Amino acid sequence: MRLKEIASLFMIKETQGNMDVEITGLQMDSRKIEQGNLFICVPAIEGFLEDRHLFASEAIRNGAVALVVERDVDINVPKIFVKDARHAMAIIATHFHNYPSDEMKLIGITGTNGKTTTSFIIEKIFSDFGFNTGLMGNNGVKIAQQMYPTDINTQEPPILQGNLRKMRDYNTDYCVMEVSSQGLDMGRVTGCNFRTAVFTNLTQDHLDYHHSFNEYKDAKGLLFSKLGNSFTDKDMKYAILNADDSHFEYFKKITSAEIITYGINNQSDVTAKSIRMTSQGIHLLINTFKGDVELDLQLIGRFNVYNALAGIAAALVEGIPLDSIKRSLSQVKSIDGRMEIIDEGQDFLVLVDYAHTPDALENVLKTVKEFAENNVITVFGCGGDRDKAKRPIMGEIASNYSDFVVITSDNPRSENPLGIIGDIEKGFKEISSSSYEVLVNREEAIKRVINMANSKDVVIIAGKGHETTQSIKDTTIEFDDRAIARKYLIQKEC
Repeated sequence: MRLKEIASLFMIKETQGNMDVEITGLQMDSRKIEQGNLFICVPAIEGFLEDRHLFASEAIRNGAVALVVERDVDINVPKIFVKDARHAMAIIATHFHNYPSDEMKLIGITGTNGKTTTSFIIEKIFSDFGFNTGLMGNNGVKIAQQMYPTDINTQEPPILQGNLRKMRDYNTDYCVMEVSSQGLDMGRVTGCNFRTAVFTNLTQDHLDYHHSFNEYKDAKGLLFSKLGNSFTDKDMKYAILNADDSHFEYFKKITSAEIITYGINNQSDVTAKSIRMTSQGIHLLINTFKGDVELDLQLIGRFNVYNALAGIAAALVEGIPLDSIKRSLSQVKSIDGRMEIIDEGQDFLVLVDYAHTPDALENVLKTVKEFAENNVITVFGCGGDRDKAKRPIMGEIASNYSDFVVITSDNPRSENPLGIIGDIEKGFKEISSSSYEVLVNREEAIKRVINMANSKDVVIIAGKGHETTQSIKDTTIEFDDRAIARKYLIQKEC
């Protein structure tokens, strides 16, 4: 594609240099430039992203042949000047990859908790029914039945649109995509033609980025407010909303799409009744606008009822029959790092969960309390360089729902782990010091809870879930809660 074709996408712009240069690819990371690429100089986001204008010279040295900029840089190469390089990047990436989301049906899932599990549920139902499916989210990107790792949840447009094009080249019918609040706020999904948007729930998270809860809510709302404003028989849009969430009315108001509701407590289009939960799974009756069905899920927790309901609603919208949905859901086991059972033959239950927000931790611990026959033992920490306000809240939740807590490190990043732990301890209001202890080293903390567990106890290892690394200052080390738990379970059994 020639640079002049890219320049023609913008009404207001200025160009310098040869617009006939051939562009072979797009990048906003100068370290990943390949020969012939266009380098897009997006501005800084304080605390999250450096100004890419500062890396333009490095990009050219690495093979970039042209730049998109908001301000001039002293480099003699072809340039396109735009008012908003981030928005321009989304437009360019979508055009460069020939509008891939127009050639498939795209299902976006947003909310504080439940995005990953809900996306896996939807993808499995659709795949089992015979559709070719793709997946994008926290656990990776799935293209043509192959999973690839990803470093962020919602990818930047050059990568995201490129992956959508790869999916479509493999004749993908549906892509199920987790959509983060940061991704929405930064315009990473601008250019994505969503067929359906799913809202899971909304509680406090990412206030280090959004600064206030209302900003966070508004960012989530973008997925629904941009969900089309016209109706055609070939391109209907659907908003699938959790009717039990306190912010339901907000999301209902801001979308023009047809609304499909799901819930347990409030009147909904897809409703769960007669819920019976055990440590082995959930039995329930589902009432839907397409009929009723009884289900047995191999998932744990009331929050997974909501995840299943969202998946059922998304499948019914696309005409998948209830009997097929039932078959798929009955086969779903715990998603990596989401209430994942670690079993080495021990006589107590060990669960690893990604719960890293107050609501998620409370949901996990409430669920465990419903079926625990003995003590609930929790080990968790909070991430560094992230929302500090949630730390004492999570401490209080852990102390309220656990018989014993070990406070440890999560991903401390640049912060002192003891400072993070001190913030968490503020939540242990008037709690006896005998009910918790501090072990900064996360492996030692996991070893401690495994070794102290007795028959019929439940051990919760919360915060990192599926992650396989730990970030400490400028170092990233290999660290997998699941592998560490297995190591000490095997030692204990011996």
